[in-house]
Amino acid sequence: MGMKFISTFALALSLCLVTAQDGEAKERKAPPPAKGKSAKRAKPAKPAAAPRTDASHHALDLRSNVALVIDNSTGETVVSKNVRDVQPIASITKLMTALVVLDANPSLDQSIAISEEDVDSERGSRSRLKVGSELSRSDLLHLALMASENRAAHALGRNHPGGLTAFVAAMNEKARALGMERTRFVDPTGLSSSNVSTAEDLVKLVKAAHNMPLIRRYSTDTHHEVAVAGREMRFHNTNRLVSSSGWEVMLSKTGFINEAGRCLVMQAKVDGRALTFVLLDSWGKFSRIGDANRIRKWLTSAAATRTAQRA
Repeated sequence: MGMKFISTFALALSLCLVTAQDGEAKERKAPPPAKGKSAKRAKPAKPAAAPRTDASHHALDLRSNVALVIDNSTGETVVSKNVRDVQPIASITKLMTALVVLDANPSLDQSIAISEEDVDSERGSRSRLKVGSELSRSDLLHLALMASENRAAHALGRNHPGGLTAFVAAMNEKARALGMERTRFVDPTGLSSSNVSTAEDLVKLVKAAHNMPLIRRYSTDTHHEVAVAGREMRFHNTNRLVSSSGWEVMLSKTGFINEAGRCLVMQAKVDGRALTFVLLDSWGKFSRIGDANRIRKWLTSAAATRTAQRA
């Protein structure tokens, strides 16, 4: 009897060990998560911030990870989602680049040549401005704001008094002056993922940029033609909403790098109401435009409902 009990116990123990080993093996052999857009981004890990949201963004089903819409007249928050998250901001950077250029009060007619230093060696982004091309500072500013031209933005920073280092220092000093406490710049193009900010800070940047008539005009032009080496070249706005009949856009800037997702900031009027839009980290080629249109439709519908109730 004793031997039979011992044999039975040993068999049961061996089965438990086999079961445990099989489970561990399955964990080791389990396939990695499917590669999607989040895998391609390779965004550095950071502590998760508690999202600050209102009920509206849930109903809107926004694709942007960060969203903030502010009523410019009242300061009321209309839409809010993760507004304090620190995010790479890509070419939204160029609004600060424009502010620093104009603050220095340089000659906008001065001719500046694109050099090898202006070529993007970090990401290999393309540009229609070849090395040796000469444009006025005004044209470079126009293309940086409207067409998000990286070589144009870099050339503007490089030709700042004191050079590129002094220019980046001026960008960060301007950010501090505007109260952008969680913002940092390392280059004038936005190609670096170390250019970071929050939606709350970017509202302050958009407001300062909107106060500059030249930035308003250049950032919302649908197209601009420049003469390069005797040849006319036409550039187009990266935000198609500036030419949409349903929108009255007063200031605009788009941005994209993998780490930042698709980004869009604007000042625009919706039903006569002046609003600031900040949409960051949106995935999908048209998702930032879709989010802007969803918000506009929601606001227009809400305004129509209020009008009907008052009637």
